[in-house]
Amino acid sequence: MHQSKRPTIDDTLSTFLRTLSGANKSAATITAYRTDLLQFVHFLHATNCTVAAPADVSRGDIAEYLAHLAERGASGTTCARKLASIREYFRFLDVQGLVAKNPTLGVQTPKKERGSRTALRADEYTKLLSLAGANPRDYAILQVFLQTGSRVSELCALTREDVDFERRLLRIASGKGMKTRSIELEKKGIQAIKSYLAVRPASLSDTLFLNYQGEPLSERGVRKMVAKYLKASGITKKISPHSLRHTFATYKAERGVSPYVLREWLGHARLDTTQIYVHMARENTKKAMEATSL
Repeated sequence: MHQSKRPTIDDTLSTFLRTLSGANKSAATITAYRTDLLQFVHFLHATNCTVAAPADVSRGDIAEYLAHLAERGASGTTCARKLASIREYFRFLDVQGLVAKNPTLGVQTPKKERGSRTALRADEYTKLLSLAGANPRDYAILQVFLQTGSRVSELCALTREDVDFERRLLRIASGKGMKTRSIELEKKGIQAIKSYLAVRPASLSDTLFLNYQGEPLSERGVRKMVAKYLKASGITKKISPHSLRHTFATYKAERGVSPYVLREWLGHARLDTTQIYVHMARENTKKAMEATSL
């Protein structure tokens, strides 16, 4: 086949999604496939300029994508689901004779860690907040994590316009501006952001959280900041910024927040992802009941 006539990833992706529609798959299923595959394609375009057609995708590209997701705090369950979408796409291409070899073959499915999400206890996150109290920026970041359950990428993307002080709302953009959600902030969260803005460095950037050079704070910078306070607090369990999201979700689920409300707050695409926290909350309640039996 002539190089210029090779079907592109975008063309074959559109055909694949149309095939799903023809196979009478639900709208939710097709949307999930589209989201998963578009995120993968975006990663390919950003990291490998030689990939133009499906045949250019290697097993290494897929392995690197899964590693990238894990580094950004995606759970094993999420990574496994995204790999399943990629596998289905390449299975379709294989049947159509559009790839000589299926690059998903030999890629190990990430382990699904049901119920093993690490969260902080109330005394632990209180200690973190106490240690960060002298630093307005770090204190505000921890408050935003714990009050909104935002992802580290979402927190780094916040701008000053995303804070509505009058209505006490924080507007969070999920992914590449694909979806936005608003979540209420308690008084202490609003006050923490106000205190930080009073000492925020002057900058041309409108990004809310800046580093000490007045540039947008990176995800790596946030991870280093969280690690610093964990070390100072003496907390030894494995905690990341994503664990603060788990802390928020677990705390809300244990206090009876509806899975539908929690899903909206967390910006989950699927309800079953949110349900994990509800199951964990029930398990924790069961353990507490057994531990305090009369």
